[in-house]
Amino acid sequence: MKRIVYTILASLLIFMSVPEAASAKSADQVINIGKKYMGIKYRYGGTTPAGFDCSGYTQYVFREAGVSIPRTTGSQFGTGQAVAKSNLKTGDLVFFNTSGRGVSHVGIFIQGGKFIHASTSQGVTITALNDPYYWGKRYIGARRVKNFDAAPAVAAPVQKESPYITRGEVAKVLAEKLNLPASSDLNFNDVDANHPLAAEIGAAAAAGIFGGDNNGNFNPNESLTRAQLAKVLVDAFDLTGSSDVQFTDVKPGYWAERHINTLATNKVTSGYADGSFGIANKVEKKHFDTFINRLN
Repeated sequence: MKRIVYTILASLLIFMSVPEAASAKSADQVINIGKKYMGIKYRYGGTTPAGFDCSGYTQYVFREAGVSIPRTTGSQFGTGQAVAKSNLKTGDLVFFNTSGRGVSHVGIFIQGGKFIHASTSQGVTITALNDPYYWGKRYIGARRVKNFDAAPAVAAPVQKESPYITRGEVAKVLAEKLNLPASSDLNFNDVDANHPLAAEIGAAAAAGIFGGDNNGNFNPNESLTRAQLAKVLVDAFDLTGSSDVQFTDVKPGYWAERHINTLATNKVTSGYADGSFGIANKVEKKHFDTFINRLN
C-alpha cells in the first residue's frame, strides 16, 4: 500500500482545563459558548481552543456547558436520542457523511436551519444545514444529548471517557488517512451494516490491516496493546527497516519484535524513559495521535 504523505505537522500535546461551568439551563447558552470559539482553526485530533476537529469541538462546548458526551464522531452518533430532521431543536447534534463511508462529521444545530461546527476549511463557523452545494445532501441524522425543555432531573453519574483508543476508532482513522476504498463485505459477528463505523471497519479489514478473533468478532470497542498497534501501523503504512534499538521488554523471537523495531527505525516510537516499549500496555489516545503525526 502506498505510504501517504501527511500535510499535518506534528504538534506538541496541549493540556488545557475546560472552564468550570454549571450545567447550561438553555440550548441558547450552549450556542453562546460555541460562538466564543468562532474562527478557531481546524486541527486533526484537536480538542482545545488551540485547534479543534469536529467532534473535539462539540465535546469541548458541551463539556463547558456541563454536559458530558463522548470524544469521537461515531461515539457521539451513538449517544442520546435520535431526532427527526423535522423536529430539530437548538442544541441537537447533527451528523454528516463527508467521506462516503458513513458518519464522519458533527456540528450543533441552531434554530433557523443552521449549525455551528469545526470545518476543515474554515475552522469554527456557522453554516446552513440545507446548503444545496454540500452539507444538505450529506446530512444523515441527529441526536439529542440533552433535553433542555424537560424538567430538571437527578443527574446520572458522569462516565469518565476512556483514555484508550479502541479498535474501531483506529480503523476509522486509518481508513480516512489512507483513503481506503469503502467495503460492505463485513464478516464479523459483532459488526453489521448499521454500526456507525461499519464502513471504516470494512475498509480496514478488506485492506488486510485488521482481522477478527477466533470467534469471528471484530471487537470494535476493545483497546489495543502497543504491540498490536505496532503490527497494525507497520502493515498499514508498509513500513520497512530494522533497528539496533533494543527495548528491555521485547525479547528475541517475540511475535511483534520486527514490527516494534520497524517503528523505532522510522522514528515513530522511542519507547518509555525506562527503556521499555510497553508491549502489553493499552494504547492511549494521546500516544496514538503522536504516532500518526510522526508518520510523515
